[in-house]
Amino acid sequence: MSPLLEARGLGVGHRGRAVLSGIDLSLGPGRILCLLGPNGAGKTTLFRTLLGLLPPLAGEILLAGRPLAGIPRSEVAQVLAHVPQALTTPFAFRALDLVLMGASAHLGPFARPGRAETWLAMAAMESLGIAGLAGEEITRLSGGQRQMILIARALAQGAQIVVMDEPTASLDFANRIRVGQAIRALAERGTAVILSTHDPDQAAALGDAALLVGRGQVLASGLVRDVMTAERLSAVYDIPLRRESLSNGELHFRG
Repeated sequence: MSPLLEARGLGVGHRGRAVLSGIDLSLGPGRILCLLGPNGAGKTTLFRTLLGLLPPLAGEILLAGRPLAGIPRSEVAQVLAHVPQALTTPFAFRALDLVLMGASAHLGPFARPGRAETWLAMAAMESLGIAGLAGEEITRLSGGQRQMILIARALAQGAQIVVMDEPTASLDFANRIRVGQAIRALAERGTAVILSTHDPDQAAALGDAALLVGRGQVLASGLVRDVMTAERLSAVYDIPLRRESLSNGELHFRG
């Protein structure tokens, strides 16, 4: 199956200064790629480049085989969605209105969302079990609820690829589980997901593949079990770790 998202020899950075280079990745439908690395390793810069918000310093990005640089932003929005680390807004949008912003990605520049877009937005919320939040103001919702709303927005957008920048970073245990379940549900629908995380256990539980970065370069890439060794993670995070394999095949890492 052809990849939906590819990077070839990609270099990323700011104002001509490279932060991360030598990036090759390929992400197909229904696959989850986890990006791991210490703070300052360039994970957010890579994501901003994959989203087309920063120009690459080297290499190229392909969406469904087409160079990202040559695709109009309106078309990119129909293929590629972004779930940020947290939602911060001073405006008391209703949750449904925020999800509608995703459903409106397929409308023209002056069109207003109508019955069809509202149906898509509500269907996305219902699929995540959060339809009851539709009329609630975003500013009154918990961090976990806001993340679920952002995932619903990506669903309503109908995007084939979702980029998530540390989607569970500030959430409590229960909400981390709920968001993890929602990420799995996206993949089961055929959506390609790339997410960053500082939690090796989360990457092992969710990911099909992993990309480990540090010291300005890709340190390892491939299947989660192959990439995430105790030796590599200990070196990247500068703390001794050991890897444990549970009876069900899951990996866990301990200090």
